[in-house]
Amino acid sequence: MAKVYYEQDGDLKNLAGKTVAIIGYGSQGHAHALNLRDSGVKVIVGLAAGSPSRAKAQAQMLDVYDPAEAAKRADVIALLVPDHSMAKLYNQSIAPQLAAGKTLLFAHGFAIHFKFIAPPPNVDVIMVAPKCPGHRLRELFTEGIGVPSLLAIEQDASSRAEATGLAYAKGIGSLKAGVIRTTFKEETETDLFGEQSVLCGGVSALITAGFETLVEAGYQPEIAYFECLHELKLIVDLIYQGGIKYMRYSVSDTAEFGDYTRGPQVIDAHVRETMKKVLAGVQSGAFAKEWMDENAKGRQHFLELRAKASANLIEKVGSELRKMMPWISTSKGEVTAAQAAARQ
Repeated sequence: MAKVYYEQDGDLKNLAGKTVAIIGYGSQGHAHALNLRDSGVKVIVGLAAGSPSRAKAQAQMLDVYDPAEAAKRADVIALLVPDHSMAKLYNQSIAPQLAAGKTLLFAHGFAIHFKFIAPPPNVDVIMVAPKCPGHRLRELFTEGIGVPSLLAIEQDASSRAEATGLAYAKGIGSLKAGVIRTTFKEETETDLFGEQSVLCGGVSALITAGFETLVEAGYQPEIAYFECLHELKLIVDLIYQGGIKYMRYSVSDTAEFGDYTRGPQVIDAHVRETMKKVLAGVQSGAFAKEWMDENAKGRQHFLELRAKASANLIEKVGSELRKMMPWISTSKGEVTAAQAAARQ
C-alpha cells in the first residue's frame, strides 16, 4: 500500500527563515504562492518582465522579480511553468543561481524524469503535485479544506528533502487531505498515460466516435450530442462520488446490463493492446521527445490538430445547444478566439 502523510507529519518550521520562489503564476503558480503566503511562508514570485501575470501577482501584494533574481533570493525554487518551456527557463535563469543547500521543487516530474533538466548534485530535488487544477486548490484552501497531493524525492543532498517537501505540502493545504508518496518516474508515466488513453485522448475520441456513429446513421446531431457528450457529466459525477459501482447502482438496470455486456465490446482486447503501446511510448520517452521536438519546430502540427478538432461538428452543435442551458457558465466553457491565440 502507498505511504500516506497527514497533518502531523509536516511542520512549517522547516520553511521558517526560508524564502520560496514560485516561478510562474498560472493555474498552479498562483495557488501555491497564495496558499503558502497565507500559511505564513515567505513567498516571492518569478516572472519575465513582460508577463501579464505580473500585475496579478502584485495585486495580491506579492513581491515579483525576474526569474533569475527570484531564484537567487530563494532557498526553495518551485518551477511551475509548462513542460515545453521549462528547460529553457531553467538553463537561462535558474541553473546559474543554484547553490548547495537549495531546493528545486516541481509539480510534475516530466522535465526531471526525461532528463530535460539535470540539476547539480548539491541541491535537493523534490515534487509536490496537487491532484487538481490550481484554482480548485486555492478555492478549497480558503474554505479550510485540503486537496490530496503526491510527494516524490529525486535527490536528497541535504538529508532534509522529505521534511522540506512535507512542510511545503502543509503550506499549500494538502496534508489536511493526505499526501501520497511516489516517485518522479511513477507520477510522470502514469500522468501521461492517463491523459492520453483515458482522461483526455480516450474520452474525447470515444465521445466523438459515438457522436459521429449516430450522425452517420441518420440521427439528428443535437440528439447525438445529448446522448454521447452532455449526459457524460452525470455519469462521471456518479463515478467521482462513489466509484464505478455507485454509478451502476444509480443508473437503470437496462443501462447497467448494457454496461456489462456492450462496454467490453467497445473497449476490447485490441483497445487494451493499443493502450499498452501508448504506455510503452510514454515509458521509453518517445512521446516526451516527440512533444519537445514539436515545440522546437514551432508547434505547427500541434496547432493544425487543434484547429481541426475545434472545427468538428460536435463543437458547433454543442456551442448552440449550450445556449439553451443558462446554468452553464459560458465564460468558463467557451474558448474565445483571443484565448486560443494567447495559448499559441
